[in-house]
Amino acid sequence: MGANIAVFGATGVVGAEMIKILEERDFPVENLRLLASKGGRYGNWRSRDIPVEGVGASSFEGIDIALFAVEGEVSAEWAPVAVRSGAVVIDNSSAFRMDPDVPLVVPEVNPEDIARHKGIIANPNCSTIIALVPLAPLHRAAGISRLVASTYQAVSGAGKAGLEELENQILDYAQGKPLNSSAFPYQIAFNLIPHIDAFTEGGYTKEELKMRNESRKILHVPDLRVNCTCVRVPVLRSHSESLTIETERGLSPEEARSILKEAPGVKVIDSPAEKAYPMPLFASDQDLIHVGRIRRDESLEEGRSGLVLWVSGDQLRKGAATNAVQIAEQVWNSK
Repeated sequence: MGANIAVFGATGVVGAEMIKILEERDFPVENLRLLASKGGRYGNWRSRDIPVEGVGASSFEGIDIALFAVEGEVSAEWAPVAVRSGAVVIDNSSAFRMDPDVPLVVPEVNPEDIARHKGIIANPNCSTIIALVPLAPLHRAAGISRLVASTYQAVSGAGKAGLEELENQILDYAQGKPLNSSAFPYQIAFNLIPHIDAFTEGGYTKEELKMRNESRKILHVPDLRVNCTCVRVPVLRSHSESLTIETERGLSPEEARSILKEAPGVKVIDSPAEKAYPMPLFASDQDLIHVGRIRRDESLEEGRSGLVLWVSGDQLRKGAATNAVQIAEQVWNSK
């Protein structure tokens, strides 16, 4: 007997990716229920169309696991409904991530936290997942005390509207037409925008603070020093990040490469002489986090140790949908 699964947000880019990955990974689905705020559309499951239902009070009855791919305020409203109906909710929004009673999980990093859930498990932010899959094994080996991150985030992180806006602006540019912007505050084609999510009082955006707060929770290092700058770039799919870490124990680039080659979810691409390094072009539509450009941080004072890494990962897959399905697999296998 398989699991009864609901995907809420089935018509969005992440929801559609969740359906695709459930099928790819051959998740033992007995029944699949597709939900959205408004029904009337169809999703594809195992080569057949399934109607997307409008969410309602009885939508989660009989559901074992509900994958949520909706905005935070929608999750906050409907996740408790799903839990009361008996479902385990795996939520991709930010609504529950920093709730101390809700595990925040990257299966390659802290799978043991799943066991303490009370009905809701939170999926971290895409940039946090992409950073921590390679950083966690280095942290276990040498103890990361400081992280400085700069993210280069694809437009698909803003959903269908972001993808369509970049594509339309490129077409309009080629035809000499004016470029219209609505998904982003400025033209994104041939530009980059150092602004993702709302600014806070200290000058950081909420997106930047997610990297700090979520990394501390996932790694169980509440005093981890983190500084982050998030930038939207004119790339369709897959985020890239420059990560500078300071470690408590000395860690050479060679040792780091050796550790990362054995780490789950990681692919080392690090041969500068052959021009081999991670790029969104190769990281897209697969689940491994590509890591390269591993080198010493030569700016540190004598006696301190640190490394610089460059990573790329598909934020729609491992940064969102795949991570959620991996959590669902562990939840189901633990029954």
